[in-house]
Amino acid sequence: MDDMNMGDFGDDFGGGLSATTVAPDVKVEDAGPCRKKLTIDISKEQIADQLTEALQGVVANASLPGFRAGKAPKHLIEKRFGKAVREEAKGRLVSQAYSHAIESNSLRVIGEPEGGDELEGVEIDGKSNLVFTIEVDVAPEVTLPDFAGLAIKRPLVEVTDEMTQGEIDRLCVNEGELNPKEQAGPGDYCAGHGVMTKDSDGEVIHDIEGAVIQIPEDDKNGEGMILGVKVADFTKQVGSPKAHDKLTIKVKGPENHEVEALRNEPLTVTFDVEEISSIVPAEIATVCANHGFEGEEQLRERIMLSLNQRVMLEQQAAMRAQVAEQLLDTIDFDMPERMTAGQAAQNLNRLRLEMMHRGVDDNEIEEKIAESRDASAEAAVRELKLYFILDMVGRELDVNITEGEVNGRIVQMAQQRGERPDNLRAALIKSGQINGIAQQIREHKSLDEIVAKATVEDMPVEDFNKMMDEKKAKSSKKK
Repeated sequence: MDDMNMGDFGDDFGGGLSATTVAPDVKVEDAGPCRKKLTIDISKEQIADQLTEALQGVVANASLPGFRAGKAPKHLIEKRFGKAVREEAKGRLVSQAYSHAIESNSLRVIGEPEGGDELEGVEIDGKSNLVFTIEVDVAPEVTLPDFAGLAIKRPLVEVTDEMTQGEIDRLCVNEGELNPKEQAGPGDYCAGHGVMTKDSDGEVIHDIEGAVIQIPEDDKNGEGMILGVKVADFTKQVGSPKAHDKLTIKVKGPENHEVEALRNEPLTVTFDVEEISSIVPAEIATVCANHGFEGEEQLRERIMLSLNQRVMLEQQAAMRAQVAEQLLDTIDFDMPERMTAGQAAQNLNRLRLEMMHRGVDDNEIEEKIAESRDASAEAAVRELKLYFILDMVGRELDVNITEGEVNGRIVQMAQQRGERPDNLRAALIKSGQINGIAQQIREHKSLDEIVAKATVEDMPVEDFNKMMDEKKAKSSKKK
């Protein structure tokens, strides 16, 4: 579970217990579904040993006026550095004790620990024990079923001239020029300064220069997004703004947003419109020249090849999704009572990387991310549940990932997106998503192991889409 690592106290002090250190006493109690209460008792003897060791280190290296380094009297060192030494020793002791508590009880912690209020303002002296209590969320216990007997459908898709033309049109738009406008209409873009605040206390959540919004096109039913949050009546609230207008948008924060301060909060977003522009698509000849193609025919051949590769990825994704749904419907276990910010971010990161892998356009990715933030709590919990299931599948099937597989996936994604692999790798590292690539590959390999055992039936894509729409409608009625 690489992307949901435990947090810890006193991280800067690090280190586990030495061979000669007596382990602290740890009491573990249930504190709710997938939650443990840890009571950790560090003895006064441990504290005294740690203080002595820390002070000796300072004595050996400290320099005071009138004394050579390492020669200052111990009582002067204590007077000058004692408080800092005790605080550092406390941090080291707490960090070591927490690590020991987790490891000795084989707890798979997710998220950050909560509690430890007893530690605030306490100065250790080696004359009394240090006792503190924390609570941690832990990964649920998942029992997997027999994978034999699963039945899934494989949609058959034929790449058409219409699909190819659609990709060419998208390329022309992506490489088009901005045409300045005085007033925005459907599909136009507004650039400016966006500020999101909470109505309850005025806290500023986002303050972004150079933010961009798009006036919804006619087929969006008035829905749009601003600063990553979906707004159902966006068109109604923003209208057709002009340059230098100041827009005010009211929206309720999604209940599963990765920024916890936003959740279910009435929000106000102000947006100072600085520039308005529409996109004038580039000519095909220009697109060909930009990508090094001799002409439109060669461009079409390349796009056809890319689309055929994408179709294969979509088929794999469709079969994996069916397996995932069956696993979700047949496996039951206790889940954490609430979704933490880290878990919500994990859900969104998985979704983003999955769409990048399939070559989805950046604008569509951002729309889907906004929709996911706005999804019901039940949908978000199902995504988290799937994470735990696939983690256990990977453990059960001993699925491992190599560096070569990660590099290959990045190259594949870069080709789908028309980017250089080294640029994409740098972007993934900068955004903290690089570890998510390994996790994605592990999940895909786990699902593919199950797909290989399933009964697969080919089905025309039209029939497949109809079947999936009916299932979705049926599921919505149940809710």
